[in-house]
Amino acid sequence: MKSAENTDAVHVWLVLWKAYRAVFEAANASIKHLCLGDSDFRVLEVLLHKGPLPVNTIGPKVELTPGSISVAVDRLEDRGLVTRKPCATDRRVHIVHLTTEGESVIKKAFAHHQREMEHLISDLPIQERATLIALLKKLGKSVDSRLQSCRKGKHLD
Repeated sequence: MKSAENTDAVHVWLVLWKAYRAVFEAANASIKHLCLGDSDFRVLEVLLHKGPLPVNTIGPKVELTPGSISVAVDRLEDRGLVTRKPCATDRRVHIVHLTTEGESVIKKAFAHHQREMEHLISDLPIQERATLIALLKKLGKSVDSRLQSCRKGKHLD
């Protein structure tokens, strides 16, 4: 007789964490061939899909602190992949733009990354992917809501 799957919250967390680690490691490996680190890839990718953005807008989109985003943009600028230009309406703000080379690098890197990610989850049929996405969104929203309550002085109960 087959035993029931362990559905304790701690076991769910452990399975989720192990899956995340495996996917994260594979995702990083898929972008390393172009000598891009994770944060550089994320900055270039957001600029590719969102267009030029102020430095302080990029940080939250790619989950980097203000100090880390400045270092990342400096590094990308040194490599000739992005430029910073003063905002026309507020010279205190600098807008980050992809250079022609930066656009070429991120398009190539993103296409490769997309193929690699597709290969990674190829064992999941479309319906299972949709279910997984829905469940992860539900979990994320639920946990985020509880954390927000906790920050307001309420307990996680």
